Amino acid sequence: MLNHGRAGHEYVGMEPQVDVLAPSADVRAVVLVLHGGRSRGHGRVNRYQLAVLRMVPFGRALHAAGREHGLEVRMLRYRVRGWNAPDLDPVRDVEWALAEIDRAHPGVPVVLVGHSMGGRTALRVAGHPSVVAVCALAPWIEPGEPYEQLAGRSLLIAHGDRERMTDPAQSYRYAVVAKRVAKRVARFSVLGDGHAMLKRAGDWTRLVVDFVLGELGFEPQAPDIANAMRAADGLDVPLKTAH
Repeated sequence: MLNHGRAGHEYVGMEPQVDVLAPSADVRAVVLVLHGGRSRGHGRVNRYQLAVLRMVPFGRALHAAGREHGLEVRMLRYRVRGWNAPDLDPVRDVEWALAEIDRAHPGVPVVLVGHSMGGRTALRVAGHPSVVAVCALAPWIEPGEPYEQLAGRSLLIAHGDRERMTDPAQSYRYAVVAKRVAKRVARFSVLGDGHAMLKRAGDWTRLVVDFVLGELGFEPQAPDIANAMRAADGLDVPLKTAH
């Protein structure tokens, strides 16, 4: 039971919630989808909040593309809306979700896909033994954000150039330092789009699906991602428009 935050906030009767999209074959991998939030907030998360709803198309697209490969999609809803330092409530919730995945599917690889605060949370928990890759979309990153936990993992970051909520310059700097330890790193600039990822929604979705399926070996790695991960300037690559 996760009834308390580290600083003593009482969340009686509040548990993280998970929507599971099951594959049509035996589970070979899991993708855990993490929504955004706010810096502080102890109000309960519900499925109709915009931050939660924005991640549903990603979950559905991943399920459609991966179910025949044995990819299970889990869409997590945190107990509360805030990051709430020093409690780090979403970090605790994702740690719980990863333990649940380990219990249900011992030994399967996990990819984390997170937006905004969910991106920050995904980066923080990347050191979990089951995690093989992280996809951080418009991540909220602060100076001094730890990166050592990404050792041996693949990392993809994407950030719009019309961003007003989080800082693309911070995600670029984070990608630079993460490259010291991560297995592979790529970062894409989504030109013409902002934090909500709506103007080029299809391109964001394609990028996420291509990354997840490629990292799990279910499909060949998409050329734009493979090229970015090899290139010296692969941390500021304009994301191409899908045709």
